[in-house]
Amino acid sequence: MNKPLSYSAETQTRKADHIRICLNEDVQFHSTANGLERYRFTHCCLPELNRSEVDISTQFLGKYLGAPLLISSMTGGTELARMINYRLAGVAQQYKIAMGVGSQRVAIENPQVADTFAVRAIAPDILLFANLGAVQLNYKYGIDECRRAVDSLEADALILHINPLQECIQPNGDTNFRGLIDKIAMLCSKLPVPVIAKEVGNGINAAIAQKLIDAGVAAIDVAGAGGTSWAKVESERANDAMQRRLGITFADWGLPTAECISSIRTVAPELPLIASGGLRNGLEVAKAIALGADIAGLAWPFLQAAVESEAALHELVDVLFAEISTVLFCTGNANISALKHSNALQRLG
Repeated sequence: MNKPLSYSAETQTRKADHIRICLNEDVQFHSTANGLERYRFTHCCLPELNRSEVDISTQFLGKYLGAPLLISSMTGGTELARMINYRLAGVAQQYKIAMGVGSQRVAIENPQVADTFAVRAIAPDILLFANLGAVQLNYKYGIDECRRAVDSLEADALILHINPLQECIQPNGDTNFRGLIDKIAMLCSKLPVPVIAKEVGNGINAAIAQKLIDAGVAAIDVAGAGGTSWAKVESERANDAMQRRLGITFADWGLPTAECISSIRTVAPELPLIASGGLRNGLEVAKAIALGADIAGLAWPFLQAAVESEAALHELVDVLFAEISTVLFCTGNANISALKHSNALQRLG
């Protein structure tokens, strides 16, 4: 039975819980890594480059980026979320990196909190992504709600996040995923901005990627395993023993990020591809790019820094830029395109 499209205080409480749990509890993957540890760059001791001339800028979905970086979707709907989003938008604007907001379902249900997502005034030039759960297309959402999410942000694209495991463990989760691919196809054909399909930390394989491409998505964010486990997050929120047990059982479920990138590239060599899921530094960003991603998304490091201070955010982005530049310099690649087409990354073993 479909749930009514109306504001629920539970949705807003859930957003606050997610921030608190991600910051204060051990909800990272333990036995499943992002897979990038299986790769190593070949060091070039004579790069024949001036490091100051190394160029880490790129383009994604037709927009300039100062580095192949995305501040991945995280939050919105609360006062703390407003502060986090505004700080993130400020640093995204300064460094010309992309940004996604958290699920805007709470703002669709309660327009009074829409301004906690509204960062365009702070970041007029950035590549900005709106965000809704794909499963909501089975719970009364349609083109109108998706347009509202995009329009309220003046967003360049809409992320549809796909999260079956999280919904299984989340109290009162939305678990009717039947027929979603047809509804995604309908949305892609009618929405005036590109649609990006994104997992939330359990990964997208090549077969599902092909279905999404056939449905018309413009890009995919693999969002693989190895970082924050949303099974663990929802287990921490569980209000009964079975849901808590489910979260523990499936805490390390998913496809490693590196595996997702490689497999999707075999079926879609030209698809705009975002790598996220457990990336923690610029070296891992560069590995993801060399594997075939176009840009890389980080969430948890940005969340930690944003809550600490604006200065911490600037320090984080500065070091990410420096790490990516160092990889290019020490592999003899002058720019991101050269890195992508090099053979500098080798699989171990």
